[in-house]
Amino acid sequence: MSPTAIDFQIMWNRLIAVVEEQATTLIRTAFSTSVREAGDLSAGLFDRQGRMMAQAVTGTPGHVNAMAESVTHFVREIGTQNILEGDVFITNDPWLGTGHLHDITVVSPSFRNGQHIGFFACTAHVVDIGGRGFGPDGNEVYEEGLLIPIMKFAERGEVARDLIRLVRANVREPDQVVGDMYSLAACNEAGDRRLQSMMGEFGIEDLGGLSDFIIESSRKATREAISKVPDGRYCHSMQVDGYDVPVQMVVQLDVEGDRLRADFDGTSGMSRFGVNVPEVYTRAYACYGLKCAIAPQVPNNTGSLEPFEITAPEGCILAAKRPAPVSVRHVLGHLVPDVVLGALHQALPGTVPAEGASALWNIQISARPCDPDSGLPNREVLMFNSGGTGARPQFDGLSATAFPSGVSTMSVEATEHVGPITIWRKDLRAGSGGAGALRGGLGQTIEIEPRAGYDFYFNAMFDRVENPARGRDGGGSGAPGRVELADGTPLRSKGRQQVKNGQRLKLSLPGGGGYGSPAERDRASVQADLRAGLITAEQAKHDYGYEE
Repeated sequence: MSPTAIDFQIMWNRLIAVVEEQATTLIRTAFSTSVREAGDLSAGLFDRQGRMMAQAVTGTPGHVNAMAESVTHFVREIGTQNILEGDVFITNDPWLGTGHLHDITVVSPSFRNGQHIGFFACTAHVVDIGGRGFGPDGNEVYEEGLLIPIMKFAERGEVARDLIRLVRANVREPDQVVGDMYSLAACNEAGDRRLQSMMGEFGIEDLGGLSDFIIESSRKATREAISKVPDGRYCHSMQVDGYDVPVQMVVQLDVEGDRLRADFDGTSGMSRFGVNVPEVYTRAYACYGLKCAIAPQVPNNTGSLEPFEITAPEGCILAAKRPAPVSVRHVLGHLVPDVVLGALHQALPGTVPAEGASALWNIQISARPCDPDSGLPNREVLMFNSGGTGARPQFDGLSATAFPSGVSTMSVEATEHVGPITIWRKDLRAGSGGAGALRGGLGQTIEIEPRAGYDFYFNAMFDRVENPARGRDGGGSGAPGRVELADGTPLRSKGRQQVKNGQRLKLSLPGGGGYGSPAERDRASVQADLRAGLITAEQAKHDYGYEE
């Protein structure tokens, strides 16, 4: 008997558990702290055509939504006739994967009774991929590290040893990077085992009918949600720091019936530094921002992503052409939702938050012995940190929270464990949230020092320093970020710099914008913020007219 719609719905729900177990396997086996501590990953199930059926809740939208496109590239490049049982495919091509070389995507075909039925895919950010290291200073992608084209990591279960040797010879942390590659393959294998068990339980031999049901149901629900947005053209722009010159990000939303088109025409051209964004990553975060506001209840898959038509002119900074440097594409990519939500606010007032810090304040630290002859080892340390989110129409912003990336903050203990650094301070930055009827979320203050015997270089990749997050509907801007030594010596917000032994790096992360007029904020909320140390007495008086 053929499955009914109810059967398909039950199986759909089970698939979420399948891919969540897939992601959990990656977290538990990963070598890099960015994966096992922060959850900078994605995992999902795809049908034979490369259409995403289900994604794990754990993971980032930049990885997931870009991966939704990348699996089709694998199918085309490998060729259906060359897809064999026991194969595992791999790439970190920024334009065919998820936007930069540090993200490795692994795709494994799934077979049942000798028949190819679909794919499992996953992505993870590795701590090092060679080249200049994780930072924005490169002028071509060739400088940024080792590019692995779409190829087989394993064929019929036999790992490509020459690929492993090549990777180990080109990266600073070979055990971590190669370990993560094996973890990615194991992640897909875990998903496949759980899928096979589920298919046996429900008595199905292929995924075709279930995939069609999922994708068509999601596409229909998303188009119905779009049709509730008032027709019209909505334009918005936002200036951000860029590397050496400010960048204008411009979007035009056209809504007509159940169709929504977002065009980034008018956005600044490419940079000669690594802040450029491949269009696949721009689409990933533009879709995410729009879907969060318009169709948040529809599960994320190919069907729910297709109705959002996202384009950017080739050669602009949000649609970078090869061989542009793209190492820190997340810095501008994470700001894309703020741009599209600013336009959508005109159509759906009272729906979207104010601008936030948005871009992660990632820091890549290269610890080096003060005395090269000391015998002390070099170490690479990657740390993820977040500023404040923008205030929401009904709630204050979230402090030290990663939106839109959704990654977790990495613990001090785990970070110090992998490298010779001491994190002396990591606390909320009082007064950094923008004033408003609803207050913006707070950033953080972080101080980092090299341990005895070491200096360190760090790659700065920070935004919202010259252009803070703006408030909405009368709300104030969040505090801009700052990069300096603890003694007040200013440092650059982007690029490679040195912190010598005995010095401390101080990062002051930006806050989110406020929502609504500060005069409308409840007096009890102002008093509670002041007593909790979230705002200063000066801010309470100046912004809210409150004195104790």
